[in-house]
Amino acid sequence: MAKRVDLLNGNIASSLTRLAFPLMGISCLQIAYNLTDIFWIGKLGAGAVAAVGTGGLLLWLSQGIHTLAQLGGQVLVAQKLGAHKSEEAGMYAHAAIWMSISISLILGCIFYFGVEPIVSIFGLNDPIVIQEAQIYIKVTCGMVIFMLLAKLLTALITTTGDSRTPLKATMVGLVFNMILDPVLIFGYFGFPEMGVFGAALATIIAQMIVLLILVLHCIKDQHLFCFVRMNKAPNVNACTRILRLSIPTALQNTLFPLISIYMANLTAGFGDTAVAAQRIGSQVESVSWMATDGFAMAVNSFVAQNYGAKNMARAKKGAYQAILMLGVYGLFTSVFLIFGAKAIYQIFLDDAQVIEIGINYLVIVGFTQVFLCFEILSSAILNAFGKTLYPAFIATVFTGMRIPLALFLISTALGLNGIWFALSISTLFKGVLLLGVVLYFLRKIQVPENELVKEVETNS
Repeated sequence: MAKRVDLLNGNIASSLTRLAFPLMGISCLQIAYNLTDIFWIGKLGAGAVAAVGTGGLLLWLSQGIHTLAQLGGQVLVAQKLGAHKSEEAGMYAHAAIWMSISISLILGCIFYFGVEPIVSIFGLNDPIVIQEAQIYIKVTCGMVIFMLLAKLLTALITTTGDSRTPLKATMVGLVFNMILDPVLIFGYFGFPEMGVFGAALATIIAQMIVLLILVLHCIKDQHLFCFVRMNKAPNVNACTRILRLSIPTALQNTLFPLISIYMANLTAGFGDTAVAAQRIGSQVESVSWMATDGFAMAVNSFVAQNYGAKNMARAKKGAYQAILMLGVYGLFTSVFLIFGAKAIYQIFLDDAQVIEIGINYLVIVGFTQVFLCFEILSSAILNAFGKTLYPAFIATVFTGMRIPLALFLISTALGLNGIWFALSISTLFKGVLLLGVVLYFLRKIQVPENELVKEVETNS
């Protein structure tokens, strides 16, 4: 099979799946990264899980802020590649890379030097858990540049139709992470026992390896990165266009983890066992949204390239097929979370209280997984057309509703489960509304008759 997928020609379903499956594989490997950490950290107790999970929320926040560089860069590069303007595509890639590096360095300094007041926000109770959270955040968030720059390069490489290279890089990183986790956490083979610090160090080493592999690919690439001149200052107009396109989604993606941090604070009021249960549950739930993110990245590149090539019929048909495919996947993940909740938690911990809380979490959020999938995919489709304001507005409003809704529901007989219901209800509304918006938008797109004939001939 060719390494690079032609997104402008050939069978649409085949193009989408060939590009999307490796990206979904990357997401699944990222989930395996996270679950590997949780599996080994779980053996240190619920407190250690809560500490690592706190750092995970900050990494999520970093990704939201990093959207300032990634989203606009990915969309504009894909559109220029679709229009066969490789020099301009290289200019936007160059600007996005410099923006990514700058954002990552600023965030790393903030997390490293401001770790104590940052951790205090989460309302953790045990002094040992607080200390371990600070250690984990200093290492993983302080060196967040490796994760964020790798995410940007993955997105840019994908716009060229190559999703297999990022998959291979991630697989190598996962192997190193799986080997290093137990060795560094528990001190096997003569290494010192490092606990939470060992888990953080294993993660950083794995991320460095992934980034190195991607950089080596970029150096040899003759499709996009040969037009990137890193020894020159980025084009100011290119940076401005990237920011203009990215800001609505970046605000949304930054607000989302900030609200989750507040929700984590509410959860901490029910004890560290509740925090541990939610951390494990959110990692397991990521089977749904992280895989969907990978699929959505592929769809975004597909739609953006065809939009840039002014092939509206192909872009429109690809979006419809993606919605159908992801709907089936969303239903599958709902069934998986609802009926597998108890067995899933028993893999990580034997704490009966954590397991009981966790089962409630997965069952409640499990019922709305298909709507979560529609939310992520609909946003990616609209972003590919440059319509970033609509998904950002809807997602921001209904994500923000989680706080008052949770405060109300936890005051009822639902208690802690009220927080999980607030998450699920808001996801339901976002998914339904964004799917409605994207279907309306696609229906309004006018496709010239000659373009329809060309698309039929291409797929016949």
